[in-house]
Amino acid sequence: MRTELVTTLKRKATDLLAELERDREPILITQHGLPSAYLVDVETFETLQQRMELLEGIARGEQAIEDGRTLTQDEAVQRMARWLK
Repeated sequence: MRTELVTTLKRKATDLLAELERDREPILITQHGLPSAYLVDVETFETLQQRMELLEGIARGEQAIEDGRTLTQDEAVQRMARWLK
């Protein structure tokens, strides 16, 4: 992953966006020598968001199991049958 100064982003935004679209490699933007933001292409960002949602769903499911918030298959079928009426 490459690193660019925020001033480079200001001066060469169009070029950096074209490189992002072509290479799909995130760019770390620094300000005053410190990491400030990541610049990523839209497809990569959307993929990351989808993965995050999936992982959060798995974590909620695991927590429900730990908390004992589970149903038997028969209970689940009955509950779903009521919702599908």
